[in-house]
Amino acid sequence: MQKTRNSTPDWLPYVLPMALFLGLTYLEGKVPENYVWIYFGKIAVVVAALVWARPTWKDIKWEPKLIPLSAVLGLVLFAIWVGIEKYVAYPHLGDRSAYNPWEKISDPGLRSAFVAVRFFGLVLVVPFMEELFWRSFGLRYATQTDFQALPIGKFSMAGALIVCGLFGLAHPEWIPALIFAGAMTVLVARTKSVFACFVAHAVTNLALGIYVVTQGAWALW
Repeated sequence: MQKTRNSTPDWLPYVLPMALFLGLTYLEGKVPENYVWIYFGKIAVVVAALVWARPTWKDIKWEPKLIPLSAVLGLVLFAIWVGIEKYVAYPHLGDRSAYNPWEKISDPGLRSAFVAVRFFGLVLVVPFMEELFWRSFGLRYATQTDFQALPIGKFSMAGALIVCGLFGLAHPEWIPALIFAGAMTVLVARTKSVFACFVAHAVTNLALGIYVVTQGAWALW
């Protein structure tokens, strides 16, 4: 296994932010009365981990020509996600917290702060973290352990199936999650760009967040 100059395993900067996110998400469910403060802490910790892991940011190169295609794909995937949730009955892998800040937070200032941080996490932090983990690291590492020897967008069919399957299992809404992961896999294969995946993911999450708040679909929060 290759290591960086400071002897940090080359996989750790990709994995640590996701591991912290998942661990603190698990804690949210165990201490629901402190959900707001744990969520604030989770985003702060994950952002700090991403800053520490900033050498991985090189994988998300600014490519404005890919924004229109990625944004349209993001909106299509949002529509698919919501449509499946509304019209397809299937067993979910657990449940989300369905946290309604207008019911749970009486203080208007704290409520506004929570919604702002929630959107910051949903639209920027999560897509950035997840695309680095799944589409940059995961697809290549599932193909070969010396993943940095592979260019972005180069992976095996087995690697794609493993990552799509794990992405689906990581979400209660596993059917739309599998479709989403498949679309992101095709996108990174065609564009060779994690940036394109980040934009599509961010647009999907932004549309989903707006839908949740305006329609009261808190189970998708």
